[in-house]
Amino acid sequence: MVPAVSTIKIALAAIKVNKMRSGLTMLGIIIGVGAVITMLAVGTGARRMIAEQIASIGSNLLIILPGASTAGGMRMGAGTQPTLSMGDAEAVKKDVPEVEEVAPILGGTAQIVYGSENWSTNVSGTTPGFFFIRDWRVESGRLFTEEDVRSATKVCVLGRTVAYNLFGGIPPVGQSVRIKNVPFIVIGVLEEKGQSPIGADQDDTILIPVTTAQKKIFGTAFPGMVRIISVKARSAEDLSRAESKITELIRQRHHIGAKQEDDFTVRNITQMMQAAEQSTKVMTLLLGAVASVSLLVGGIGIMNIMLVSVTERTREIGLRMAVGAKTWDIRLQFIIEAVILSVIGGAFGIFAGIGGSILVSNLAGWNTAVSVFSVLLAFSFSAIVGVFFGFYPAYKASFLDPIEALRRE
Repeated sequence: MVPAVSTIKIALAAIKVNKMRSGLTMLGIIIGVGAVITMLAVGTGARRMIAEQIASIGSNLLIILPGASTAGGMRMGAGTQPTLSMGDAEAVKKDVPEVEEVAPILGGTAQIVYGSENWSTNVSGTTPGFFFIRDWRVESGRLFTEEDVRSATKVCVLGRTVAYNLFGGIPPVGQSVRIKNVPFIVIGVLEEKGQSPIGADQDDTILIPVTTAQKKIFGTAFPGMVRIISVKARSAEDLSRAESKITELIRQRHHIGAKQEDDFTVRNITQMMQAAEQSTKVMTLLLGAVASVSLLVGGIGIMNIMLVSVTERTREIGLRMAVGAKTWDIRLQFIIEAVILSVIGGAFGIFAGIGGSILVSNLAGWNTAVSVFSVLLAFSFSAIVGVFFGFYPAYKASFLDPIEALRRE
């Protein structure tokens, strides 16, 4: 048998003889590998962004929304009829063992003033449990306490966006701001959270004690009214049980009959976010599948070129077989040629894919992430394509009759 090293040298020499044809053949693989890596990078980037946004809102989350109001026969949707209270929040925390923490929220939009600067932002009255539920830490200063809630203290904690727009480079902690002309002392600035899963700026907010919001900022339709109750379950496995028990508990508290509709809504935020993440995974697979079609096209190009090469080199094949080359030697030569074309094309395709990912990120503003897995997958697939589509021409060449091959012009 002809040594493998000699076979590789012969294959490389054959590729060098037809540089233009070899280059065009590799171009299909380059485009295919580059497309696969770029598309997977777009999908991976989107998935990571959603995962980060899910992490930013906290884990194992449920939210309880008030009921829907009706005006002129039209139902206005969940949250339009105030039906939730501080008592509901306290009962959920006390009577539902699957619940780890609860935070009632009463909020709205207000103009914030500091000196000559002002900023319109979301103001939310809540309890210290909110920071635990959202896994939101303080960057400077401190968070308000249960004592601040009981005393309806006029203190506030700023999100990073509000702190920047009101104070610029001035340290906000200890400064006085006015919320609806009510003076508040800034006691802390929160760490940056970034965008929410729906694209809202989570740092564009001010947090104050819920009792302060009820008594001095927004007022209430009835004592202790809140607009939302945020709930954190003890684990992902407890979410469904917590949801059903919360529903049963609040129905009892609101004296809702068996045939009456709920005047509140419990939503599983974690499941909704996970569904969005799963959709992104499916999108990534689809993008990769579509892009891999170009690799198949490149493989067909390799097969066509190799078949043409077999026809052109019939006499060479006959001569090699006449001097002792075996069937496997001829087959191996053409398979190696196809694999070399695929591997070289795959290597250049990796650079094309990385460059394409950077280009998409810069031009379209999308988050992209090139993973080692996508690079290895695309490169391995290109090598497999070379073997698969190079086998038939190699198989055909190995069965040529040496005498007939030598006679052919």
